[in-house]
Amino acid sequence: MSYADAVAADAFGRRFSYLRLSVTEVCNFRCTYCLPEGYRKTGSMEFLATDEIERLVRAFTGLGIRKVRLTGGEPTVRKDLTQLIARIAAQHGIGKVALTTNGWNLSRHVDDWVGSGLTNLNVSIDSLDRDMFHRITGHDRLDDVLAGLERALILPLKTVKVNAVLLRDGLAEGFSTWAEFVRKRPIAVRFIELMRTGDNKAFFESQHVSGRGLRQWLEANGWTPRQRGEDDGPAMEFTHPDYAGRIGLIAPYGPGFCDGCNRLRVTARGQLRLCLFGQGGRDLRDLLQSDADTEALRRRILEALSVKPASHNLHSANPGDTTNLAQTGG
Repeated sequence: MSYADAVAADAFGRRFSYLRLSVTEVCNFRCTYCLPEGYRKTGSMEFLATDEIERLVRAFTGLGIRKVRLTGGEPTVRKDLTQLIARIAAQHGIGKVALTTNGWNLSRHVDDWVGSGLTNLNVSIDSLDRDMFHRITGHDRLDDVLAGLERALILPLKTVKVNAVLLRDGLAEGFSTWAEFVRKRPIAVRFIELMRTGDNKAFFESQHVSGRGLRQWLEANGWTPRQRGEDDGPAMEFTHPDYAGRIGLIAPYGPGFCDGCNRLRVTARGQLRLCLFGQGGRDLRDLLQSDADTEALRRRILEALSVKPASHNLHSANPGDTTNLAQTGG
């Protein structure tokens, strides 16, 4: 049987056009909700090489993947990131090459990334208050991150978005500050509900808040839901006629969150993860050493998708074997 015309789909009829590809587990921030003690090496540092990533993406494009997002850890710690972007952008069928970054290297390198084929950018900014940003990330770099964001806004990117984890400690800042931030900036700010992982139980219990409060605030202030695009992530975004930007919510504890799943994940060590909060995955790396293995690689991916679960088990306080989000690429 040939897999040249197969499409990535699972037993529940969900089709996958979006690949989240982690390129490193290393991160240079110490965010309270992810790596509060900083990155700690847990194995070899032999993450996927450029050639392996190129072969991997080529196999996935043959299964209908049209968007690739580079994640980590912090993907910009890789010195070959610009080359990686160029290799992925050159793949037939890829329409979007996206990057999620903490912004550490944004102001220095965003021009090079866009010149190499980057089309979409997400920057993690958990607070617009300098002291709170420092407390959450472990670094006093808010001004530098914002400078990089402003630079990105004048470059030919399809979208520029900001991710902020919704934390109880951050609620004092209020949503109006963020609304003012997007009044004249064409940015989508998306608040992500804090998710339970293997090593954040106590933090989760003290800091988790439901996204219902944000949604109620938006609706009370005249914001209306925007329809999701075909290859968009899970955010429900809201628009307002008086604001250039949008505000969104990613609510993994909400009903039906997994019903429209359209994304697959591969870790920096070459493991296909069927769910961010699942158990184990399917190793792909042994089939990334030669172009001759492309059909076998597609076969393994499709076989794995046949047993992809319908949903995560976060509602049962079960994060699977995800110790922290840097481990799997978030």
